[in-house]
Amino acid sequence: MNINMIHAAAARLKGHVRRTPLLSSPFLDDIAGRQVWIKAECLQHTGSFKYRGGYSAISALSEEKRKLGVLAFSSGNHAQGIALAARQHGVPAAVIMPNDAPDIKIENTKALGAEVIGYDRDREDRDEIGRSLAQERGLCLIQPYDEPEVIAGQGSAGLEIAEQAKELGIEKADVIVCCGGGGLTSGIALALAEHAPKMSAFPAEPDGFDDVARSLAAGYHVSNKLSSGSICDAIVTPTPGKLTFPILKGHCTKGFAVTEKEVLKAMAHAFLRLKLVIEPGGAVALATALFRSEEISGDTVIVVASGGNVDHNIFARALNMLQAA
Repeated sequence: MNINMIHAAAARLKGHVRRTPLLSSPFLDDIAGRQVWIKAECLQHTGSFKYRGGYSAISALSEEKRKLGVLAFSSGNHAQGIALAARQHGVPAAVIMPNDAPDIKIENTKALGAEVIGYDRDREDRDEIGRSLAQERGLCLIQPYDEPEVIAGQGSAGLEIAEQAKELGIEKADVIVCCGGGGLTSGIALALAEHAPKMSAFPAEPDGFDDVARSLAAGYHVSNKLSSGSICDAIVTPTPGKLTFPILKGHCTKGFAVTEKEVLKAMAHAFLRLKLVIEPGGAVALATALFRSEEISGDTVIVVASGGNVDHNIFARALNMLQAA
């Protein structure tokens, strides 16, 4: 996994991926006590950054492998990214999704043409289901983060951050990234190391599911005690990826963790001040910037709003947080 793969993925994505904006608000700056910029990947195709990795991986397959079809497992955003990219390439797709995934993500994945196969994330092993199904049907399994071409595709967001920051005259910043298995964070970290070396990448996670932060602190893989139960479903993973963790160790000095209350408040502030709809898992980086300011040292923070596929009930809870304040 290297910067050349990220550049190659970005070239394949050109004309297909959206160059999402870098947004700011003086109101958010006041809360954070520093300048905050939001990389709005919630405005990406399918509502999240996952389209980047999905398109990158499918476009890198040989024609022979594409014809056989692709398989993915996902709580929803990778599912939608794969589904759309597969449809654009004329490739059949099947996606293994947890039964408790938000309805909007399940329905959107189906609407994009993918077959959805449900499973119980507390009782069944999605990796095992995926390997078995891939072998049975002859499908190419595209993993959500432990896949080089997926990481390369996610890294294209890092190239954009470096370009946009340069356009804005930003040379140094802490770049906080919503993190599950680490594909987006590691891809961005690699891109910044090459093109914006004065910027540092940091993963952000929900409390109780901060396996990456704890693994970075320990120096080895640490697992979460729970596999479900967070509103931040998009970034709940058991432990950092085998491919991503070495990259994270080499480029990220620490990680952050925020509460669900902070996440909901961040979602509400993003909507109120920037009219952005962000899902819980996509708001942990912004929550870190807004409510963990004492843990951040830089004067400028860039946060990645990684997804916007939020259940309407959860979004209503978020908006009610500010009304109750």
